[in-house]
Amino acid sequence: MRDNSDDYRSLFLAKVPMMDVRAPVEFGKGAFPGVINRPLMNDEERRLVGTCYKERGQEAAIALGHKLVNGELKAARIAAWQAFAEAHPDGYLYCFRGGLRSQLVQQWLAEAGVEYPRVIGGYKAMRRFLIDTLDEAVRDCPLHLVAGLTGTGKTEIITALDNSLDLEGHAHHRGSSFGRHATPQPTQIDFENRLAIEVLQVRAQGAGSLVLEDEGRMVGSCSVPLELYRTMQTAPLVWLEDSLDNRVTRILGDYVIDMHAEFVTQHPHDAELAFEAFAEYLLGSLLRIRKRLGPEHFQTLDELMRQALEEQRRSGDVQAHRGWIEGLLRDYYDPMYAYQRGAKEERIVFAGERDAVIGYLREAALSS
Repeated sequence: MRDNSDDYRSLFLAKVPMMDVRAPVEFGKGAFPGVINRPLMNDEERRLVGTCYKERGQEAAIALGHKLVNGELKAARIAAWQAFAEAHPDGYLYCFRGGLRSQLVQQWLAEAGVEYPRVIGGYKAMRRFLIDTLDEAVRDCPLHLVAGLTGTGKTEIITALDNSLDLEGHAHHRGSSFGRHATPQPTQIDFENRLAIEVLQVRAQGAGSLVLEDEGRMVGSCSVPLELYRTMQTAPLVWLEDSLDNRVTRILGDYVIDMHAEFVTQHPHDAELAFEAFAEYLLGSLLRIRKRLGPEHFQTLDELMRQALEEQRRSGDVQAHRGWIEGLLRDYYDPMYAYQRGAKEERIVFAGERDAVIGYLREAALSS
């Protein structure tokens, strides 16, 4: 059998397949990208064993665990672990601390003829490693932030660079009142784990500095880790510029065309239900900023949006959406960002359009 491992860096960088044998409730609170949950105990079994441990001690708890997971149930779980091991001969298994549960799974697999290694320290040690990885990067790597008006394509800059971190991608949210997707955001722990793994990968490729989009503390429901956020508040800014027409086109693609497609994917056999969910997303997003828009601006944009949705429903044409998008940019987002730029003016080290900004940031990376 391959040796058990505590080389967390190699496990994450090589994207080694891993099987998490914690209970589903533990897995749901936080896990690592691509990991498969094949629990030793389900949530109720874990609860009963935990209660027994507190009341009667470890030996009684272990005995209860063997009683609960026995016979056909035990055979079914071993079969699931065997299937994972056969599909991923280079993989590992782990539990919360790398203790009793993962060792028991190893033992039962071995009795079934399968030798399979575990991660020493388990989920807790790997999670600690990722937190430390992120903290170390914040401490050691100079940051540049990409800022600019809504719709200038800041995410496109992040995607084009080798030393960037995609906060919005990991949070599965575009960071605005219209920023949610058709599928839910990750848990806070999953967001942090994904971000830390990207940090690990970027630094392993030789990056000495990092580029992020200028974000608030919250990206939807996900909170930017505190030390990273604090460092972002003093980092130099690169201001991305683009024309209003290009920005409207980009937002039309992101918030209308792509979002409608997401809802269609969620409801592939019911086009009407997909469109209703999409319309509810748009109208609800506008409603959330009603107070900040003011009653007159809100009413105007709401009417334009409803007309555009009706035209899209009738003919499939999305161009009428440009009306409310332009109004929203001109009357709401642009004044807000102009104010923010004024407050951050002294931190802006470069301003320009897409290619110029990418060129500047690549040069900055080379000199870091």
